[in-house]
Amino acid sequence: MTDTYRPDWVPEDAKKDDTFACHVMKGVKEMHDGLLSSSAHLAPSVRPVQRRKKLTVADYVRGIEQGDRVILSRAITLVESNNKDHFKLAQQVLQAILPRTGKALRIGITGVPGAGKSTFIEAFGNMLIEAGYKVAVLAVDPTSQVTKGSILGDKTRMETLTKHPEAYIRPSPAGGTLGGVARKSRETMLLCEAAGYDIILVETVGVGQSEVTVRSMVDFFMLIVLTGAGDELQGIKKGVMELADAIVVNKADGDNLKRALIARSDYDRMLHYIRPATEKWKTQAYTCSAVTKDGLDELWDVIQEFAEQGKENGVFLKRRQEQSLRWVRDMIDEHLHNLFFNNVVIQGRMGEVENAVLDGEMSESQAVEELITIFDKSLR
Repeated sequence: MTDTYRPDWVPEDAKKDDTFACHVMKGVKEMHDGLLSSSAHLAPSVRPVQRRKKLTVADYVRGIEQGDRVILSRAITLVESNNKDHFKLAQQVLQAILPRTGKALRIGITGVPGAGKSTFIEAFGNMLIEAGYKVAVLAVDPTSQVTKGSILGDKTRMETLTKHPEAYIRPSPAGGTLGGVARKSRETMLLCEAAGYDIILVETVGVGQSEVTVRSMVDFFMLIVLTGAGDELQGIKKGVMELADAIVVNKADGDNLKRALIARSDYDRMLHYIRPATEKWKTQAYTCSAVTKDGLDELWDVIQEFAEQGKENGVFLKRRQEQSLRWVRDMIDEHLHNLFFNNVVIQGRMGEVENAVLDGEMSESQAVEELITIFDKSLR
């Protein structure tokens, strides 16, 4: 057999003739596994996947300005990347699209798990689209501290909204950032604004400090609550209620409608004792149903009134300016944090200092002081 050869190793009991089945086909120039190196002769369904074209800053900007959802998604992936080269390119893209940002209305939505945030957003988003708006939803998904993974199931819960051409839903893992939302979410919001989306809905995980972080990046902030959960008047809710421009009692339909109206009255009474979240605006409670759509129109009227009033009295612009400055400070904090923990000298010394703390040989404060001193000397 001229096209095959016997391998170097064969079983000891194998016969030394052609009855042994193990033969290897010789390679042929410009062929592999009996196929030509070119895949042109293959059907499209079995051809190798081609590498995506590497986009330039101009490619990104052009695609975003034209509303290309694929380019927008790739730009968001770029700003979410921790690669240093990607970070540099992402900042160039953001700088180029900056003049097209700031025109959208930014709405933050939070609430305890099970309050129906995703269902509400789908119903509310569909209503806005029917009114002629383009809607982007940034849904921050909780990240497991054990596996570091996220379910990212918001697209599954927003089935009809996901399919609408005037809607764009971007689920993102919260990661280890404070409250699940940080620089990357803010920059994603800017990209969506540059792509022509009129309303940005930011859904937070509804736990921990995420509400505070989302409050620092949106214009209007709403808290979605439930009835019958036993928490209508708990003091633990006061912190997030102080951040809300509206409290929405969801699932106000069917047998639950009466309880929802009672809960609304309870929240309104409690709001009398809480300082308003926004200057010159009175926070109130409302009821709605994502199933029957009742109350959604009223809530949108409230948000529009909030925006108009805020623009007239200057509160809207003032909040945007304060958020921009806080954004700068947050990015400085993030940069210094990364600079410290990525420092080679610190990495070499960190384990030893931590062990000293665990063994009781060094106090926590002393450990911090020593590491800061080491870091300071490494920069000189």
